[in-house]
Amino acid sequence: MAIFLPCFISIFLILPSFITAQTNKNITLGSSITAGDISSSWVSPSKDFAFGFQQVEPGNFLLAIWFNQIPEKTISWSANRDKLAPSGSKVELASGRSLILTDPRGQELWRAKLSGGSPAYAALLDTGNLVVSKQDSVILWQSFDEPTDTLLPTQTLGQGAQLIAPYSEKNYSSGRFSFELTTSGNLALYTTDFPLFDSLNTNYLDYESQGLGFQVVYNQSGLLYLVGNDGSILRYMFSEDQASEHVLYQRVILEHDGVLRHYVYPKGSAGWSVKSFAPDNICTAVMQRTGSGVCGFNSYCQFRDDSKPHCLCPPGYSLLDPNYEMGGCYQNFPSQNCGNPSNEKEYDLKVLISVDWPLSDYEHYQNVTIDWCREVCLADCFCAVGIFEETGDCWKKKVPLSNGRSDVSVDRTAFIKVRKD
Repeated sequence: MAIFLPCFISIFLILPSFITAQTNKNITLGSSITAGDISSSWVSPSKDFAFGFQQVEPGNFLLAIWFNQIPEKTISWSANRDKLAPSGSKVELASGRSLILTDPRGQELWRAKLSGGSPAYAALLDTGNLVVSKQDSVILWQSFDEPTDTLLPTQTLGQGAQLIAPYSEKNYSSGRFSFELTTSGNLALYTTDFPLFDSLNTNYLDYESQGLGFQVVYNQSGLLYLVGNDGSILRYMFSEDQASEHVLYQRVILEHDGVLRHYVYPKGSAGWSVKSFAPDNICTAVMQRTGSGVCGFNSYCQFRDDSKPHCLCPPGYSLLDPNYEMGGCYQNFPSQNCGNPSNEKEYDLKVLISVDWPLSDYEHYQNVTIDWCREVCLADCFCAVGIFEETGDCWKKKVPLSNGRSDVSVDRTAFIKVRKD
């Protein structure tokens, strides 16, 4: 049932300007920060958040906002995730211009796109929102309007706005998944046309808003919900999991593995803990007609007790990048030679239970035995994997294998063709 919030929308829209008027720690025109100066940052009045440069790899920096009073210094927003700033780069609140990031040669890397007028000051609010304002406190730009992968309490997503997951746990550049409220009012989690992002690919969790979604709200209590055009709450993202009074900080992030997670940092704790997440099982949720699925090509996804997907290579395959398990696997032996029939004797089949690669098949047989399925793949030089189901169905798969998953719900046996030596 929809819940109506009288005057909800109009009250919320005037809130940012009110908050700006309350802050007493403004950043003046001409103020700047240089990448590499670890003592330099702009801090919110409560000191809960800081804005400046964080080094993410040797010699390269992310212009970011982070949680400032916890050991992890967790990043909540960044400006240049896809174009890191080298040491010596500078961000400046330039008089008559904007908040601008330049490299050591003065080349512009990023700027805040102001809505109109000249900036008078900037401020990092206690909500974690960085704002650039006119003299009369009217906001010209705010980081809350341009989120990267994270939402903070009091932040919203309007129609056409999205979160884009990072590429990997340590690589903050744009990755393969998005959480978007479309301009037509539909809310969903999507796989992206990585690395282009010019259109969306497949939704793997549809919040069934039927085009009625107006705004995603993450309120101060920790509730994340979708508001309709009429101001009613259409649905909650995490089953109304309101944060307790013992929570110090909280955030919602679309992580590199495609899972939307609600994190809390309880008072006196040693770190972040997951309160809720969606979808329930990312490994079985994603099914791409084109693309690799959750894990890279030729690998398969296994969802474990830690509530995270793990990407594994089948026998005879190795990770393309040993430091990035979602990057896919390659066949580390010569493929079967179709021009040499006797070559078949040099190959064997390894068995994996409850594993499948949907949509990678090129032949399908019915009413056959498991032994027949095994032998028909072994004899076919094109067959990389044979899949058998107890119903008597048999599929031949070719590389690259996609949408790989391992789960108790997958009632199939996989035969992986490998070279004997």
